[in-house]
This record gives sequence, structure tokens and C-alpha cells, in this order.
Amino acid sequence: MKCLKKSLKRLVIGLFGLTVLLYVFDLDYLIKAVRTIYARGYTTAYLEDYKVFDNRVIEAGEAQPWAIHKDYNTVTATAPLQVFHDRSESVAFLIIKNDSIWHESYFQGYDQNSKSNSFSMAKSIVSALLGKAIMEGYISGLDQKVSDFFPQFREGLGARLTVGDLSSMSSGLNWDEAYYSPLSITTRSYFDDDLEKVILGLKVVEEPEQSFKYLSGSTELLAMVITKATGKKLSSYLSDSFWKPLGAENEAFWQLDSEAKGLEKAYCCIGSNARDFARFGKLYKQNGKWQGQQLLDSAFVAKSIRPRFPSSPEYGYGWWLANHLGKEIFYMRGHLGQLVIVIPEDDLIVVRLGRTITKNDVAVDAHSPDFYTIIDEVYKMTP
Repeated sequence: MKCLKKSLKRLVIGLFGLTVLLYVFDLDYLIKAVRTIYARGYTTAYLEDYKVFDNRVIEAGEAQPWAIHKDYNTVTATAPLQVFHDRSESVAFLIIKNDSIWHESYFQGYDQNSKSNSFSMAKSIVSALLGKAIMEGYISGLDQKVSDFFPQFREGLGARLTVGDLSSMSSGLNWDEAYYSPLSITTRSYFDDDLEKVILGLKVVEEPEQSFKYLSGSTELLAMVITKATGKKLSSYLSDSFWKPLGAENEAFWQLDSEAKGLEKAYCCIGSNARDFARFGKLYKQNGKWQGQQLLDSAFVAKSIRPRFPSSPEYGYGWWLANHLGKEIFYMRGHLGQLVIVIPEDDLIVVRLGRTITKNDVAVDAHSPDFYTIIDEVYKMTP
């Protein structure tokens, strides 16, 4: 018994000492990381993690249900597509043809109302909110300086940084886009209780508006600009600008850094479902128009789904771009393979949500091999 008491005492002292060290070295966010992610057996963020973080509600209005195609689910997934679903643990898969749901599958207990983490698909939505803020006059245009809103960026290279640079991933910020390292700033931003402090501590260390470099910190700073420009919480602005007008069938959640600070983790983390995520694909496919109303300026939409830099044809303003099977494609993309793929030529929207996806070799191709598999198999399925 004495040995047990001594062991427990040492353990308590050790844990106390470790906690003190984490605070001393400004690594206390790791305590939250352990509590919410690592102690649950995960090595990175996961689909249902909105349940263990603080959230703000994105309110829905009057629902506009998707039309159901007359041939709904008459064709099952091809064998390669089913292998992909099994291997990668898909939880939702939709094919929307001519604005009607043509095929719909759910897995692992999910259904059409189940929420999961958007991860970086939220970046496309934040870019849409930028377009809305420009359209409504809160922001003058893509060339407006970030320093107009945050004086921390008035010096050096930061003085040249624009909101368009943030949306197109050409900010030059000192950001390490590493999802699995517990010491990266990406990880810190996911767990830190004061995300604004983290973001405003960034510096522009490379020339902005010169080249594409994917940095989640760019989107978070952009969202902070939108919030400051509009005077509205990002979740509320999203609800009023798009979630309600697009007729989302369910309210959604946007993860916060903490209840006390209340800043949305804007580079990620909208908890919603496949059908409602798909609405943004349709909005952009329709050049910003929805039921006769111009929710987004068509010129902004057109600019968003074209490459900003010829050397990086894979990205526009908040949207990933590809050409496959001779088709021009734009899509939303998130960690672990969250996808809303839009192929305007054939009036197709494909949504896939799941737990993993084959990683791409960035030096070879900007897109996952599974991205191509999905498109190939969808065309085998559809008439």
C-alpha cells in the first residue's frame, strides 16, 4: 500500500510539474489537445470533434430541400468506388445531377442530417463571405490592405498584404502548415484559447501577391478582417448571407477557440452535412445566383474559380481547381478528404465526406489520387 501511495504521489507531482512547464514554455494549449484529441486515440482532428469544442450556431431559415431525381439511387456504386469507400471510411457520398440528388449513400451510422467537420472546405465559404462583404461595401475590393483593419501589418512586407492575397494563399506569412506535429502553429491554432493573439503574432516574411503557398493562417486572418469590417460574428454573417438564403435544411456549428474569446476557427471546422455543404457548389456553379437573387457578384465568382497565378493552376480564390477527363473542375477540399466537387459542363456536383484519403505527392500533383478515382467512377455510374 505504501508503494502504491508513493507511486501515486510521484505521478501527481510529475503531472503538476509537467503542467507548470507547459505554461512556462507557452505550450499549455497541449493540455487541451490531449483532452480533446490525443487522449481519445486520435493523432489529428477528427470528423466528430465539434462535440468536444465550443461552438457557435449557424442558424438556418426556411428549408429548401433538394429535388430528388426520378432515377434516385437506381445505380449503385461501382466496385472501385465501393473499395474506396471501405478503405477510406467514407461517411457520406452524393451525386447531384441537374440540381437533383441522383445518388446518395451514407455509412458508419451517418444519415443526411448527421454533422461532421468540414475542415478546410470552410476556406471556400470564408472566401464567399469576402465576396459578400465586398458586394455590400464593407470591404472596398480584393486590393484593400489588411493594415486598414489591423495596424500590426503596417510595417515592412505586411504593408503590402491585401485581402485578396489572403484568399488566394499568397500572403507570405510565417506559418507552418503541419497537421500532425503537436508543436506546429497549425496545431496551436486548433487548440489555443486565444486564436486572435496567435494570428496577430504572425509576420509577413515573404513578398505577398507573388505566388501560391497554402497557409491556414491566411484564411483565419481574412476571417478576422471580415468580422472587423462587418461588425458581425462570422457565424451570424454566414447565416444571414448564405445559410438562410440557400435554404440549408439544418443549423450548423462553427468551432470557436474558446467560449470566452469566441473567435471562429475560420480556416476549418464547420459542423454540417453533405446536402448543405453541396449548396455552395451549386451557388458557384450558378455564378452566385440563387432562385433569381444575386447572392454573390458573378465577376467575383468567375475570378474565384480561375487560377490567380499561372504557375499554380490548382488554386483560385478559396477554391481548388483541376482539369480531368477534359473537364474544368473546381472544388472545396478539407483535411481527411472532405470534398465538394463541381463539374459545370455536365451539371454535376459530387460530395464525399469521410475519415481519410490517399495523400498526394505535392511535388507531382496537387490533387489526391482518390480525387481522380471518384470522378472516374462517377462518370461510369451516370448516364
